[in-house]
Amino acid sequence: MTTEGTMYDLVIVGAGPYGLSVAAHAAAHGLNCRTFGRPMESWHAMPSGMFLKSEPWASHLSDPRGAYGLDAYATTRGVRAEHGVPLPVGFFADYGDWFARQAVPALDERLIASVAPRSAGFEVVAEDGETLRTRTVALAVGVLPFMEIPGPLRGLPRAYVTHSSHHGELDGFAGRDVTVVGAGQAALETAAILTEQGARARILARSDRLHWNTLPPALDRGLWPSLRAPHTGLGCGWHNRLYADTPGLFRRLPAPTRERIFDSALGPAGAWWLRERFAAVTDVRLGTHVVAAEPTGDERLRLEVSGPSGREVLTTDHVVAATGFTPSLDRAGVLSPALRGALRTVGAGGAPEVGARFESSWPGLFLAGLLTAPSYGPSMRFVFGAGYTAGRLVRGVRQRLRATARGTVTRPRTGEERKPAARA
Repeated sequence: MTTEGTMYDLVIVGAGPYGLSVAAHAAAHGLNCRTFGRPMESWHAMPSGMFLKSEPWASHLSDPRGAYGLDAYATTRGVRAEHGVPLPVGFFADYGDWFARQAVPALDERLIASVAPRSAGFEVVAEDGETLRTRTVALAVGVLPFMEIPGPLRGLPRAYVTHSSHHGELDGFAGRDVTVVGAGQAALETAAILTEQGARARILARSDRLHWNTLPPALDRGLWPSLRAPHTGLGCGWHNRLYADTPGLFRRLPAPTRERIFDSALGPAGAWWLRERFAAVTDVRLGTHVVAAEPTGDERLRLEVSGPSGREVLTTDHVVAATGFTPSLDRAGVLSPALRGALRTVGAGGAPEVGARFESSWPGLFLAGLLTAPSYGPSMRFVFGAGYTAGRLVRGVRQRLRATARGTVTRPRTGEERKPAARA
């Protein structure tokens, strides 16, 4: 089924913090726009015992007037969004739903199956087969397509191995032995919740020690402390100020420098408020990684691990890989193979290159969120980056629409089109 006669200015694929923010800016500028996705889906799916790691003032979705921030939603709920007071992830997910109702018209909860280039724009196919035509696309699919699972655990059935993002409530693991792989907030918080709910949880982490964020200092703390370590939406410090406030400058750094920073900045760490709860997790194995894994005959999993004392074998009921996300273009399966094959990439991970105003190397295809982090820096791994992205991306869309109207756009050729014609 095709939507006959309708050519949209912009189709947004994804309805998380970045997709909703881009949609709010597009709507405010009067673009003929459609947004697809289940709003805040991954946030609604998180266990109810989890909390936001970021400060409330660094967790706003973006609209042009700044009218629908997290603090405005908190007021409607009679809640104070205070610095240094963590908010439940469920509260944040509900905030995203409220934001969508206030600022995002034409939100369609269907998923998008494919995006492919066509003359004068793109063809977008919804999960039920409806086909739409649009001049530009903003891909804001969040982090779920980019889940990273360690090599020895890949391919094992979900009865044995899952990613931390697969889980809502964790009470189904009560009484079972669960091994959590990772050393960041997701791993530490998952292990703590599992323990609180009666599971026997252990941590396996490659790092030789766990890192913990400290209690954030007061917002108003005097001139000298503020100069030494300024507050930013990514934490205190001047490096964080660069990442948080100047992603455009980050994009101009030499590619090797950007790649090194992307790999190392804001590494795995637990929130300050989690440390006391995590103390109940007594089996923590540092400097340890999984070498091999295979199911046993009694529906358990045999893990061979390598650690400070050499190799040993563990038997567990389940492994939760809380090992983050890799923004690889190969995992953006919603893009047609021809489109993926035509995009320029950046870094060893193969993320798509993102130019000025978040446009990819294919004119009219814009990117938002994690996929842009290798180009624009660490802030794009967090909700905080939506504020920098949304307005600039929509300005880029409007610029591209004007260029299209003037007929000044040269469409790149796909991989198939680059092949020389066969000789007769």
